[in-house]
Amino acid sequence: MHELITILGPTACGKTAVATQLAARLSAAEIISADSRQVFRGMDIGTGKDLSDYDVETVVNGKPQRCHIPYHLIDIADAGTKYSVFDFQRDFLKAYHDICRRQAQPILCGGTGLYIESVLRAYKLVEVPVNPTLRERLEHKPLEELTKILASYKRLHNTTDVDTARRAIRAIEIEEFYREHHVEEMQPFPAIPSLTIGLNLPRDLRRQRISARLHQRLDKEGMVDEVRALLDSGVPAEALISYGLEYRYLTLYLTKQMTYDDMVSQLEIAIHQFAKRQMTYFRGMERRGVTIHWIDATRSTDDIITDIISSLHKE
Repeated sequence: MHELITILGPTACGKTAVATQLAARLSAAEIISADSRQVFRGMDIGTGKDLSDYDVETVVNGKPQRCHIPYHLIDIADAGTKYSVFDFQRDFLKAYHDICRRQAQPILCGGTGLYIESVLRAYKLVEVPVNPTLRERLEHKPLEELTKILASYKRLHNTTDVDTARRAIRAIEIEEFYREHHVEEMQPFPAIPSLTIGLNLPRDLRRQRISARLHQRLDKEGMVDEVRALLDSGVPAEALISYGLEYRYLTLYLTKQMTYDDMVSQLEIAIHQFAKRQMTYFRGMERRGVTIHWIDATRSTDDIITDIISSLHKE
């Protein structure tokens, strides 16, 4: 058994389907989600949880049979609350050790680059408190200026998900804390070797899939109703807006700050930009020493899994 298999890639590349089918092929495997928004309960359609993918059809003794692939770090926090990299590392380690104790194969799967890299490069476990003075100084700055400030720090930071001023300010807050408190001297995160697989799609096909999936979720799956239900349940609009992408734009529409057509067009552009940032982040991970074995995601799932299993045997 490998210590960890990681499957990453941009949105709409089919990561979950590959991970669950691989888990079924390996017999005893469990999946740990690395998605910064799938941790929240009630945020299902917009985050693409695809929970039906975890029920996989396999063949046992020549007979087709459905099996459920256990998953972790999905639906573990209330919508409207905050969930940090520190929280992810803590919860990842607990799930990882539990899976290993059951002598199953852990598979880390997701598209949040900072979460994945925090494991693969063994970031330090540090909980960063709120800095009210810093927040007050930054709160009126536009996102573009905040992004430039964030880029000035030498330590790695999350730019993939920084699509709102609130997220950018929190990222700067973390950078300042790390710089002032010499975090590198604090408690270490254990080194966990991983076979890391990246699923890649041609840009045009990725854009097609993103657009088709967005309209499917809006027109047929009830994504607008999902966000409306979150608002009706008492989740603050500003909290949903802070989660970015679908929850940002749908909340702006439902609170009458944006027309439906503008919401759809701007959201579609934002998701395309997000996928581009994801790929940029993953390429940055490679430059920082993470070996990623890229596989063409247009191939059949069976072929992709065969390649992954072949790579496992070579390691």
